[in-house]
Amino acid sequence: MTTDQLTYLVFGIVIVVALAFDLGLLSKKNTHISLRKALFQTIFWVSLALGFFGFMWYEEGKVVALEYLSAYLMEWSLSIDNIFVFILIFNFFAVKDKFIARVLLIGILMAILFRVAFITVGIELVQRFGWILYIFGGILVYTGISLFTAKHDEDPNLEDNRVYKMIKRVLPITPLDGDGKWTMRIEGKKYYTSLTVVVIMLATTDIIFAVDSIPAVFAISQNHLVIYTSNIFAVLGLRSLFFLLKGASSKFSHLQQGIAFVLIFIGLKMLVTFFDIHVPIAISLLVIVMSVSLSIVYSISVARKNLEKEDKFLDEVGENTPKDLH
Repeated sequence: MTTDQLTYLVFGIVIVVALAFDLGLLSKKNTHISLRKALFQTIFWVSLALGFFGFMWYEEGKVVALEYLSAYLMEWSLSIDNIFVFILIFNFFAVKDKFIARVLLIGILMAILFRVAFITVGIELVQRFGWILYIFGGILVYTGISLFTAKHDEDPNLEDNRVYKMIKRVLPITPLDGDGKWTMRIEGKKYYTSLTVVVIMLATTDIIFAVDSIPAVFAISQNHLVIYTSNIFAVLGLRSLFFLLKGASSKFSHLQQGIAFVLIFIGLKMLVTFFDIHVPIAISLLVIVMSVSLSIVYSISVARKNLEKEDKFLDEVGENTPKDLH
């Protein structure tokens, strides 16, 4: 058995055991996931990913391990932006708390299957047409600039979402959740419930995000092992991260700028290889960590200042209100 085969085997065993533990001991069907449990699950999945980093260092060496860690951290940070879209979807379809965990799990497992297919196609394209990496780089730079300058003053209206419109045209759907069922019969006719629609929306949303994240991971490494494992670990951690960030989306208003800077840097890193310039993986790792960390800290700081201003304004209004109106 080669080193790569052993690493894949260990990775597969870790994922199967971790999923069984997560679903069997940490989660129960149709139950609400508390903030405390979400924090514990997030620590659990991040610890597994970092533990696998240590195993990669031991089996594959320092360079491959650092590539894996950089790819994982980048995918994990991109996942945070992904989660805020997931929150919009659940809110739009008014999914009950007791169904969210199960629906999210199935959506994420579908997303993993789609990602594996995307990565496999990407690897084949890169092997046959090496120049496609420069196209990937250009896409990342363009996406990063667009994301950096984009304004999200209002939440998008999912009624206008192309995937949702297509689902309504193709499938007979009902706004009812069927008390947790995927299909239900109304006057003898079969309808797909809102939960089915949500699962499809989650999986397709992740595909859209994968258009950016998968080219980005190719900029960090073309090692198949690094690409597959970093993506799967990051996506599996989405479920617990969703519940952890569910009520804190307003506190990460400037995260997209940090993610945008990472995408621009990674895209440029890919493009400058044309001039035989290769950025060390340690620098890539540092840029990813610093960009995301600083954007999170800045976002939290801005949210805190806005809250203080709001409280101060309410206090001033209260003081200036005539006593007879109190």
